[in-house]
Amino acid sequence: MEDKYIVALEIGSSKIKGAIGTIDDAHTLTVKAVEEEKISDIVRYGTILNVAETATAIRNVISRLEHREAPRRIEAVYLAAGGRSLRVDPIQVERRLAGETEITRDLIGDLVNEALATPLHDRQVVHATMRELRIDDTPAPRPIGRLGSHIVASMNLISCRNQLLRNLSHVVEERLHLRTVETFIRPLAIADLVLNANEMRLGCALVDFGAETTTVAVYKDDTLRHLAVLPLGSRNITRDITHLNYLEETAEDLKIRNGSALQSPELAATFSAGASHEISMVNNYVAARSAEIIANIIEQIKQSGIAPDKLPCGIIIVGGGARLNGFNQRLKQTSGMNVRVGVPGPHIRITDGTIQPSEAVDVIATLVMAAKNNPRECMTRPAPAPAPAQQHSAGIYGADSIYAQQTNQMPPAQQPMMPQQPQQPQQPLMPQQPAAAPQQPIQQPIQQPVQQPAQQPAATVQQPQQPQQPQMPKAPTYEVMDGNEKPSTKGAFGRMLSGLGSRILNLMTDTMYENDEDDDQ
Repeated sequence: MEDKYIVALEIGSSKIKGAIGTIDDAHTLTVKAVEEEKISDIVRYGTILNVAETATAIRNVISRLEHREAPRRIEAVYLAAGGRSLRVDPIQVERRLAGETEITRDLIGDLVNEALATPLHDRQVVHATMRELRIDDTPAPRPIGRLGSHIVASMNLISCRNQLLRNLSHVVEERLHLRTVETFIRPLAIADLVLNANEMRLGCALVDFGAETTTVAVYKDDTLRHLAVLPLGSRNITRDITHLNYLEETAEDLKIRNGSALQSPELAATFSAGASHEISMVNNYVAARSAEIIANIIEQIKQSGIAPDKLPCGIIIVGGGARLNGFNQRLKQTSGMNVRVGVPGPHIRITDGTIQPSEAVDVIATLVMAAKNNPRECMTRPAPAPAPAQQHSAGIYGADSIYAQQTNQMPPAQQPMMPQQPQQPQQPLMPQQPAAAPQQPIQQPIQQPVQQPAQQPAATVQQPQQPQQPQMPKAPTYEVMDGNEKPSTKGAFGRMLSGLGSRILNLMTDTMYENDEDDDQ
């Protein structure tokens, strides 16, 4: 079976990234291509502001991706939602049953759907994660199959502003005419990619240090305990440097090449005397703003209700800001926690050697999440054009076609490739006339007896065949969706919630059973 192609888009505040992946029969994901386009001031804090310029940037990324996989064309994409508008609200859903009742999967699904249907002002609930489930006041990590009469499910509702989803749908579907297959939550997708099972169980903090926002997610006992998005990012450092009378592009370059989050007087000594004062001023801005961002990260970890010493796996950091010189070292010194850079695991295959996994974590995470949730084909391949007829001395189908030489018809194997020529009706066969007797010389007086011609067997008169209508080849068609399923006509806003309750239930039940299997070992 042919590999399935999936496409992911990551719309950030400083870059728009696109990625193509393939899924084989063994459900193995292979990342084949990643392209990006730098942007400025058209996406702020994760929300699209200028739909026209954003559509142009996405179109450039799509064109480069299609060039990598020509002649295939992209017609559908997976998206990720994130940014400042994300918010987590705790909620409890309670259900009292008539006497002792067996807890079923459908019953747990009803609780999840009830939580997802919770109305919020000017916000859309996009996901729910389970914190704890209790049956008759007893924790139930494996609720299905147990007996009880009272169920209490404590969950986290993850929501975002309606404008974020509306603008995504407007750009992708209305302007670019691409179909949105599904929209995931970016922090959850990244956590699923870079965190291992031990880190989620023992406790850790995932930090996504982006251009305009910094997201902090705290995990403990395989549960998301806290999620917060700070309106601070690496671009704040760049704009601080512009106060030294630099353009933002120049300030960004100075930050990357010479900036350091560590207040180190030895750094300036490595430059010439004329440049030492300039570099020292740049590092003062870099170090001061880095200290502010680090202080907010540590504060969010404390607000989760879990002390830093109760998170033995430390901090896993991703995002472009994580590459700032000295930032991770200063974060480790200030927090007293171990810090490592999050990268995709070895189970992710990358065929393009130019792809830097640590820099493409966000868009690869969307591909991985799509591959785990009934992936849909996102690219189509044009139908091949029929081959033109070639004229040869032995016939129009080639000199090596004995079938064509004998029958003046195309070989059966080639019939789908080109139309048949109409056959001319055959004339009926008439009986042959006897051969004329040879003339005798005039001198012979005796006339030779006339020899009667031998009677020829009567030839069967064949009826003329009706000319056949030429059959045109049918161009093969390619299905966009799996099976006979028709492309969805719903927008991204409604399609994102389609099947969400079922997917959440699968994640919760799988996690519950995996934890118990680990305990048994």
